[in-house]
Amino acid sequence: MLFRSYKFARVAFLLFLISLIIYLQCFYSQKECKELLLHASKKSYDVVVVPGLPLENGKWGKIMRGRIYWAKYLYDSGIAKNIMFSGSAVYTPYIEAEVMALYAVTIGIPREHIFTETKAEHSTENIFYSYRKAMKLGFKTVALASDPFQSKMLSTYIKEHVNVEIDIIPFVTDTLKKMHQETEDHAIAIQSAYVSNFVALPDRQNIWERLRGTRGLNVDLNAYR
Repeated sequence: MLFRSYKFARVAFLLFLISLIIYLQCFYSQKECKELLLHASKKSYDVVVVPGLPLENGKWGKIMRGRIYWAKYLYDSGIAKNIMFSGSAVYTPYIEAEVMALYAVTIGIPREHIFTETKAEHSTENIFYSYRKAMKLGFKTVALASDPFQSKMLSTYIKEHVNVEIDIIPFVTDTLKKMHQETEDHAIAIQSAYVSNFVALPDRQNIWERLRGTRGLNVDLNAYR
């Protein structure tokens, strides 16, 4: 019995180590984030793409707020000349990109420097469609800005399926903490982002179709050409 318990504990520990290694490979460390920001700070991108998120109980959640404030930091620092928020109405009847653009204006990003891409329903589509739209608008240099997890998850897809010249600028936590982030929800004209005939993604696509979308296999190759 003791031997069997030892064997089980050993297997459990090995599984824990494997899970830990996989987890650590799924996001950029803060050291890596700082290095990527340093690289980006030597440039000035025509547009920085920020993937969307759904509202949480009708308000911006912590991660959405973080992405919007990170966009403001990049704009205020001169790293981003323009910001493009990306995201359709996926899980709520509000277009994610339009909602984030409304919030961005309230915290000081000029509306004339904000663009939206409203077709994407998955993270891979956020960067794929945004890059296509950026090129159509005449932008030359593009970067992606998001949280360390999503940034890492999209890094391979970007290099293999979009453009190897797209840089990635994930959150630097220390920098975000130094910003005065208003946690209270702002009054925005949210109805302007409302979709009346909305049907949530899980009600339109089965799990296999959604997995294909997550892998970037549902993209419309003709979008924004």
